This record gives sequence, C-alpha cells and structure tokens, in this order.
Amino acid sequence: MSDYLIRVMTLDGAIRVTVAATTALVEEVRRRQQTDPTASVAVGRLATGAALMGSLLKGQQRIGLTIEGNGPLRRIQAETDAHGQVRATVKVPVAGLPPRDGRFDVSGAIGRAGFLHVVKDLGLKEPYRGMVQLVSSEIAEDLAYYFTTSEQTPSSVALGVELGPQAEVVAAGGFLVQLLPGADEALADRLTERLANMPPTTTLLRQGLSPEQIVARLLEDFPYQTLGTTPLSFVCNCSQQQTLDLLRTLGVAELDPLIEAAHGAEVTCDYCKQVHTVDHATLLQIRASL
Repeated sequence: MSDYLIRVMTLDGAIRVTVAATTALVEEVRRRQQTDPTASVAVGRLATGAALMGSLLKGQQRIGLTIEGNGPLRRIQAETDAHGQVRATVKVPVAGLPPRDGRFDVSGAIGRAGFLHVVKDLGLKEPYRGMVQLVSSEIAEDLAYYFTTSEQTPSSVALGVELGPQAEVVAAGGFLVQLLPGADEALADRLTERLANMPPTTTLLRQGLSPEQIVARLLEDFPYQTLGTTPLSFVCNCSQQQTLDLLRTLGVAELDPLIEAAHGAEVTCDYCKQVHTVDHATLLQIRASL
C-alpha cells in the first residue's frame, strides 16, 4: 500500500480527522539516517506527525517541527508542505537505550526535559513560531498538547512505528482527531471513549486496513464527508544553491580555513545525506563577495 493520508470532517462540522499511512516514508528516513531501533521509532513518529499537520496546510505553505530534549538523541526535526513531501532528521542517530517495559524507550531517548518547536511558513511576512514544553516526550501527546494550548483546538494524536526482525520499518502511521468550535461536551465524551478503545494504528495497518477503513472505525456512527487525499513521500529540497547560500552566511573567519585547505568544501545535507561539493575557485568567489 502506498503512503497517503485522508482528510475527513463530520457533516455537522464538529470533528476533523486525518489518518496517514507512512510506512515507506519512515523506512526511507530510517535508511538515510542510519538510526538504531529506538531512534527509528522516534524520528518516524515525528515524520508521521509532520505529515498529519501538513494536511492542515494549503498552497505553498510549509511546517517544520523540532523536538529538543536532554536525552541522547538531542534533536529531531521534520518538515513537510501541503503536498505530502516530508523529510526528517535526527541529530544523534543512535540512542543506545534498552527497551523499557517491553517498548522502545522513546521518551528516554528524547529526554524528560525539552521543548517542541513549531514553525509555519504561511506565506506571510514572518513565519508563525510556537513552542511548548514536552509533556511526555512520546511525541504524540506532545503534539496534542501543542494543538490544545497553542492553537486552542482540543486534539488527540496517535503515532506508531513498528519494526521488523532486521529493524526495518514494517508499519507506520497515525491519526489526528480535532474537535472544532461548537462541538458539545456529549460529543467529546463519545469521541474520547471511541479513541480509548482503538487499537494502535500500526496494528490496524498490519491487519491490512487502509486509512479510509481506519477513519470508518474512528467515526463509526458519526456521519462524515471526505475532504481529500494526499500522497506522502520522502522529498528533500536541498540544492547546490542552498549550499552556496549557507557558505555565504559563515563569514570570513570561517571561510578562510576552508580556502587555505585548497581542496574546496563538502556540505552534507542533514536530511537526505547528499554531499554537495564546492570547489576552491567558488570559495574564493564567495570570499571576494563578502
């Protein structure tokens, strides 16, 4: 099954739901980042969370998520646009932590103390920036807390990554359920009970359920309409021009050692790991422009 997400809304406009299947996307992130199992689950959750939040964008808008904690992973980042093009990276790809209570210790890998940063490029003069403290370091609860406190939209987020015997990603996905203005408390109670009884998203995906079928499970007895579907894939927008722009920001003090080395410079993209090479002559041109 190809990766994609589906967006729906109840006919009364009270509940908005997005369900995403991200198995191939998360496996591509794992392969490029060379993560150990715990780090794979952590960065896979954030990549899936970014995909879900991207469903709320339109046009050329973009969103970036960064989790910084005091655990061994240090920093995880994920970005997406309104067209399902997602990329993600982790500062330290090896958490080196044993399982805890039979589960990958994602919260320990991220750290008990830290922050979730959200940056939205909505095409305005300045991007929107939001920040909340981590409440669980399990990522899903932290995203839900951000929605509830920073955007005043009561939300439930589920994120899952399941690994195979070779530590490969065999299932990944999640859902975002939001109560919109005007929803009554009885409706919220019904929805809360429904969510509490839902199996993990990865379990449903491994059983062969599609995002449409997961939506039907989530919103059973709630009439709804489909707003659209979006294919999801790993796409990195790094380029040689971005590399040159980055070098221009270094300044003379940092450029001169590269020039003195006389063999050019290599810049590796954090997300896709592609190496961009800049020759000695180009470095001299950049130096002269400064």
